Amino acid sequence: MKPEYEPEYRQIGLKIAYYRKLRGLTQEQLAEKVERTPAFIGHIEAPNISKAVSLDTLFDIASVLDVPAYKFLLFDE
Repeated sequence: MKPEYEPEYRQIGLKIAYYRKLRGLTQEQLAEKVERTPAFIGHIEAPNISKAVSLDTLFDIASVLDVPAYKFLLFDE
């Protein structure tokens, strides 16, 4: 991941956490549904960690959370 994209990855992670909580899922439950580890989901969502996520994984998460994938890519200026 390029350092200049860290803020965007951080925003993606925060949005994933928001929608996950809105759906009443734990990190463990989301991880199981997208076939990733809870630690992976934790790293994506952590505001102090910038973790890259593939589009395949982002689409899987969007599907599980029933959120259009583009919503994760709308960034605050």
